[in-house]
Amino acid sequence: MTVRDVRTDESLSGVRVLVTGATSGLGRSMAEALADSGARVVITGRDEGRTAQVAEQIDADRGRVGGVAMDVRDERSVAEGVRRTVEGLGGLDVLVNNAGIGMRTVNPEFFTEPRGFWEVTPDGFRDVIDTNLTGYFLVARAVVPTFFAAGGGRIVNISLNEATMIRRGFAPYGPSRAGSEALSRIMAADLREHSVWVNVLLPGGATRTGMIPDGMPQAVSEQMLDPAVMAAPIRWLCSPAADGVTDERIVARDFDAWLRTRTTDPSRVRG
Repeated sequence: MTVRDVRTDESLSGVRVLVTGATSGLGRSMAEALADSGARVVITGRDEGRTAQVAEQIDADRGRVGGVAMDVRDERSVAEGVRRTVEGLGGLDVLVNNAGIGMRTVNPEFFTEPRGFWEVTPDGFRDVIDTNLTGYFLVARAVVPTFFAAGGGRIVNISLNEATMIRRGFAPYGPSRAGSEALSRIMAADLREHSVWVNVLLPGGATRTGMIPDGMPQAVSEQMLDPAVMAAPIRWLCSPAADGVTDERIVARDFDAWLRTRTTDPSRVRG
């Protein structure tokens, strides 16, 4: 069953979704929201055992969620992971490109002690770019043949605030996400004629995930967004209501206002 076959916006029954990097944080929250709405979901993570464990937790004996080990930096691992996903689900309707690593990998104290780009090791720089940018390319590249064969599909690329992309001390994380947004625009243009819709989704602020450094002041932590902020927009992007919507940049925190504007302003409809 394809996305277009779903009868109501509230139910995603039959929709098949691959969410990369979903063993924690935003990815897990989105996978939970989709499964709760009836979608069949495959989540990925680098560690096979942990991925299977988290998938079982999200599924809660409903038969909707599975886990596949995948290293998005490795094209062979991606190819195998996508093959297993499509085989297990009997097809694929939506890819949520979420797998990523943050500034903690190159500077554990990035929030309180930002470092200049020249202090980042070349290996650290490459690892972030390979995961956050090249990973999006590799997974999307691997799934589009399935979308072409089905006559359409959807890709949602997860990003972050533009201010973070150029913030002092945020190399290479900021540039990796800026690159993924540019890639998303190109994907949308390249895939439009194939009825494959590509959109960018971001929380709209710092979220309480594993990417936040230890020792964060409680006052700051309390102001951060809950990862559940992604639930409503990701459900919508997988629903019939989003058919034909492409090349949009959706801020989850402002989703309700964005949706109202789109509904009342015909010029916002790009599909």
